[in-house]
Amino acid sequence: MASITLEELHAYHAIDRAVFSRLVITLRRDPAESLLVMAMWLWLEEKGYPNIIAKMVNLSDPLLEALAGEAVSCLNCLGSKNPTIPPNGILPLTTRIMEKDVSLHMFYQNKFSTISGIKSFMTTVCSRIFTDILQHVVGSTSRVIPNQPLVIPGFPHSLFGSVTIVPRAMDHDFPIGGLWGWNPSNNVSEDDRTLFLTFSRGFPVSEDEIRELFTNIGVCVDSVRMQDNVPYGEQPLFAKMVLRSVANVDQILSGRPIAKFRINGKHIWARKYERRE
Repeated sequence: MASITLEELHAYHAIDRAVFSRLVITLRRDPAESLLVMAMWLWLEEKGYPNIIAKMVNLSDPLLEALAGEAVSCLNCLGSKNPTIPPNGILPLTTRIMEKDVSLHMFYQNKFSTISGIKSFMTTVCSRIFTDILQHVVGSTSRVIPNQPLVIPGFPHSLFGSVTIVPRAMDHDFPIGGLWGWNPSNNVSEDDRTLFLTFSRGFPVSEDEIRELFTNIGVCVDSVRMQDNVPYGEQPLFAKMVLRSVANVDQILSGRPIAKFRINGKHIWARKYERRE
C-alpha cells in the first residue's frame, strides 16, 4: 500500500500549520479550541470555500484573532440547544475574507453535518499534522511520553468527542489510498446518521410506513429498527432509523430539535439519536 511520511505531510499542510502555530503560540489561544477551529475551517474548504486558510496567512494578529473568535461563536452555536442568533446571523469578518456569505444560520441549519465534518477533520487530519506544535505547547504544562497520546486539556469534548494525538518521528509512514486516503465523509459513525422516532399510543406505525414517509420527502433510509420486546397485543412506541448520510439528518430536522410528520393519519416525531451508555 502507498504511504506518505510525516515530513511530506507537514510540507503539504505547511499553510495550515503556520496558521495553527500562530493561534496557539503567538496568540496563546486554547489548544483544544484551536484544533476545532482549524477543523471547522478545513471542513468549510471542502464545502466550497476554497483557500480560506491560505487567505489568513498574511493577516495581522488582531484580524486572525477576530476570525478565530467568529469560528468559536459557530462552535458555541452548534453546542447550544436553543442558540440566540441575530436576524441575519452573518459573520462579517469571515464573510469578507471568504468573499461569500457565512452565517450562524448556515451552521445551525446544517448542524449535524457540520459537527460530523468537524469531528472527521479533527481525527483524520488535524490529529496528524499539528502533533509537534501541540507537543511544544502542552509539553510545557504536562509530561510528554514518546509514542503515547498527548493529553490535550478540553478533550474528550462534550460535543466533538475525543481525539488521539501521538507524537511520531518525521520519517513515520502513514498508509494512504486515493489522494491522501483520509476522506472525512467516510469517517461517519452510524450513530451520527441515526434518528430516534416516537409514535402516539393507539396509532400503530409500521416499518413500511416509516420508509414510505421519509423516502417520499427525499431521504435515503438504510435501516429501521422498531422497538423490540413489545408485549403481545401492544404496539411499538419508538424506532431507530439509520439514514444514508448525516446530510439527511439535517434535511429532516432543518435546525429543529424535534420534527413532526404525519402519515395515514398517524403522527411521527423525529429527533437526533443520542446513545446512552
